[in-house]
Amino acid sequence: MVEIVEQSTILAPIERVFNLSRSIDLHLISTQKTKEKAVAGVITGLIGLNEEVTWQAQHLFKKRYFTSKITHMNTPFYFRDEMVKGDFSSFEHEHFFEATANGTYMTDKLLLCSPYGCLGKLVDLVFMKKYIHGLIIERNRVIKEVAESNEWQKIIPEQFSL
Repeated sequence: MVEIVEQSTILAPIERVFNLSRSIDLHLISTQKTKEKAVAGVITGLIGLNEEVTWQAQHLFKKRYFTSKITHMNTPFYFRDEMVKGDFSSFEHEHFFEATANGTYMTDKLLLCSPYGCLGKLVDLVFMKKYIHGLIIERNRVIKEVAESNEWQKIIPEQFSL
């Protein structure tokens, strides 16, 4: 099992950062390099508790599908998504949000495990940890850029905006 932790400070209100983090539309922007598409479940807008999304993406020279479900949510402080179907043996992603004097402190914590026993563990340590961490860094960079500009208004539905 591999653990990845990434932390970001974002100069925007906690509710905005929370909503951008669960935005399907923002996720699509942050994954343009892998050509991700939401193909089933919630395919646009904000994903909520007990909802699923299936992603199609080009990773490691192959078209892949990954279905995740929001299994826990404490608005606007926390949510957790878990793989329902995909290439990993397990994949859990926890999102933590803390309001600060200047904005929001965001922490992503991922636990993942590739299949194939010892070979999968080696792949996780040698390659997968760095690869997935890079995707999270890019996602968080986009969240920060959008949250700290007026671009968030194009992504968050009006009923959720501040």
